[in-house]
Amino acid sequence: MSASPLPFPFLSSISTGSPQFLLSFKSSSSSFLLPLQRVKLFRSTAEAAFFFTAKAMAELVKDKESGVAAAGTTDGRKLDVEHSRTFLDARSEEEVLSGIKKEVEAGRLHPNVAAGMEEFFRNYKNAVFQSGDPAAAEIVLSNMAVALDRVLVDVEDPFVFQPYHKALREPFDYYMFGQNYIRPLIDFKNSYVGNLSLFHEIEEKLKQGHNVVLISNHQTEADPAVIALLLEKTNPHIAENLIYVAGDRVITDPLCKPFSMGRNLICVYSKKHMYDVPELADMKRKANIRSLKEMAMLLRTGSKLVWIAPSGGRDRPDPVTGEWYPAQFDSSSVDNMRRLIESSGAPGHMYPLALLCHGIMPPPSQVEKEIGEQRIIGFHGTGLSVAPEITAAGDKSEEVKDEFTRSLYESVTEQYNVLKSAIHEKQGLEASTEGVALSQPWN
Repeated sequence: MSASPLPFPFLSSISTGSPQFLLSFKSSSSSFLLPLQRVKLFRSTAEAAFFFTAKAMAELVKDKESGVAAAGTTDGRKLDVEHSRTFLDARSEEEVLSGIKKEVEAGRLHPNVAAGMEEFFRNYKNAVFQSGDPAAAEIVLSNMAVALDRVLVDVEDPFVFQPYHKALREPFDYYMFGQNYIRPLIDFKNSYVGNLSLFHEIEEKLKQGHNVVLISNHQTEADPAVIALLLEKTNPHIAENLIYVAGDRVITDPLCKPFSMGRNLICVYSKKHMYDVPELADMKRKANIRSLKEMAMLLRTGSKLVWIAPSGGRDRPDPVTGEWYPAQFDSSSVDNMRRLIESSGAPGHMYPLALLCHGIMPPPSQVEKEIGEQRIIGFHGTGLSVAPEITAAGDKSEEVKDEFTRSLYESVTEQYNVLKSAIHEKQGLEASTEGVALSQPWN
């Protein structure tokens, strides 16, 4: 295999109806893409708060009473110094914010990271309070205490992602941490799943040893958590086992890394950022070749479910109208995935999947080179829909490849428009069409 640039635009980074709040973080490093545990589905953030503080907090931070000290972190890595308990011991917002300053003074946090943490806390707080849940303050304190602690752990001992990263579930459950963090941002009363029966069909194919690739648009840093939360009650196998093709920017930003650690990832360098630093382009191409080989080996074992955004990045609103729509797909990325599943030796399928969740954490209006983009956090309805699989014709000419990609994109766009009608235009379940049957399986 040559070292020429792989045509994988994939996704570049992971990255709203009510007032929205800005969150920014600047760093010289690179941002995050946020499968799922069989967890209780909360009908309200109040119920989530009770569960998290009474049970999940104890499970996620088992060493709360015993301390970590020099023995290591709760994700199993060794630390040369004692891990600070500043955030886990905080009992109020004031103690959290003063704790950030304390860590800077102690030399354990860079001021830039500390500034990001403060905005992280305030904007998450504002977003959760948009829900109107009476337990919002408790939810914010519980979730942010763990989030800031995980950031601090990684600053003290940075985690390095391999080309294929399996979600870290013990001794610290990074997956559950991410789910509990994003859950209060979703307005489940105004959220929908399209064509639920097809998700059951996908699960059956996986049980039979088939591979399935979900060709999807990409909207926010929270996409993986949104997918898992909307499917956790009806399709836990999909939620827990989904593998996300993730850009390098989502595994290097200090505020994003803890969330990425809880997801199954194939780590790649996006074509959009291949030449951000020209002298690193060759290294990035070689790393992509390693990731491509890793994916090929995974698919040969069968029963793999892969999510990929062939647009190479997150959707952006039209600069003139402000309307959101799925970004165009790159046919070479789609064809790469088709060839990978066809050569795996196991039956393979490609399904078009639409995701609408930009209200939670929309990306900047333009693609940015610098890590630490300005972010927005909000409480909003979300939507997820899948359509019947689409197969490519036997002829693999460029024209056929382009037509195959166009068919996938048009299906995603059609589903997206139904979700938009249901969520943004307040049509609810009545927005269902002959091709997209909406439901709220958590009710």
